[in-house]
Amino acid sequence: MILKNKKVAIIGGGPGGLTLARLLQMGDTDVTVYERDFDRTARVQGSPLDLHENSGLAAICKAGLLEIFKKNYMPGADRTTITDPQAEVVFSDHDTHKNEDFGAEYFRPEIDRGTLRSILLDSLRPGTVVWDSHFLSMEPQGEGWLMHFKDRPGIYADLVIGADGARSKIRPYITGITAFYSGITMLEGDIPDAEKQVPEITGLLRGGKLMAFGNGKNILMGQKTDGEIGFYASFKTGENRITESGLNFSDNKKALEWFKNEYTEWSDIWHPLFENTSLPFIPRPIYCMPLDQDWEALPNATIIGDAAHVMPPFAGEGVNMAMRDALELSEKLTGNSHLCMQEAIASYEKTMLKRASAAAKESLENGETMHSENALEAMTRFFSGL
Repeated sequence: MILKNKKVAIIGGGPGGLTLARLLQMGDTDVTVYERDFDRTARVQGSPLDLHENSGLAAICKAGLLEIFKKNYMPGADRTTITDPQAEVVFSDHDTHKNEDFGAEYFRPEIDRGTLRSILLDSLRPGTVVWDSHFLSMEPQGEGWLMHFKDRPGIYADLVIGADGARSKIRPYITGITAFYSGITMLEGDIPDAEKQVPEITGLLRGGKLMAFGNGKNILMGQKTDGEIGFYASFKTGENRITESGLNFSDNKKALEWFKNEYTEWSDIWHPLFENTSLPFIPRPIYCMPLDQDWEALPNATIIGDAAHVMPPFAGEGVNMAMRDALELSEKLTGNSHLCMQEAIASYEKTMLKRASAAAKESLENGETMHSENALEAMTRFFSGL
């Protein structure tokens, strides 16, 4: 086994990094995860995750976590409602028969990000995750790397794997290729106790997903755990326009004024979203790695998830690609098909880059459709199977 007597460091404790750690530990690998969060109680931001059969769910199954996943996913959260800017429903699958069983075609169970993280953390050996680890840099040492973290001595690893997201500090050691701006920005908000704070919108959401399209703009939202909903105002704009606009992201009234100015002709039914968001709002310019990216594999470092192939969220592939990366990389590193780490890494990266390119292309195309003038009609046809 090529990882025998090797120390593996994973930088980043998101779904991809934790899944990889679990799978490597199942193969008796000495692996440590270094996570920047202070501890496991740190709030996990973002919408719920829908796992796909051949990627996210496949990794969950290989990790031996399917049964605990089944006990914690959110039944019905994958149901979809589509409205126009006036909140008039044009499509809903809430009242249609739908095979919502594991293994069924197109079944994509949703799970809260924090819940998934807890499941993965609980599956690891005690002490696997080193919290409050702010990665600074690393330098070659022997056949591996000497890693430097804030406020702690250097740490050696034979293999370093970057699972540290779109702004990865490990990626520059792998490649100089950078992401490009997709033309779309999303303003994220979360509303606790949504049934009380935004009852009319909660009634439209019905515990699932809601997408509103009009005038080339979107409102996208989903049910979260503990009665919370998360939403995004998604629109085309310049890369830095919203961050340089002077908008105070910690002021509900200013955010509402912004919405009224930007989302003209949209109903005031959406106003409570901005009035009741738990501050601050988070601006998220959406980036994508080039579809033709390629590099020469290193013998002692690689990357997974957004660090390798950040892409728009409009095909639901981000976390699924990360977890499939973890599955495939673990198989390459713990199997008997390769003679050395570089060969295993090269094999993984070749497959990963091709797969990620196809997913990113789909995500970019979906983003264009969802922000087009005829988005409402196009997305209604898509979800209706027409």
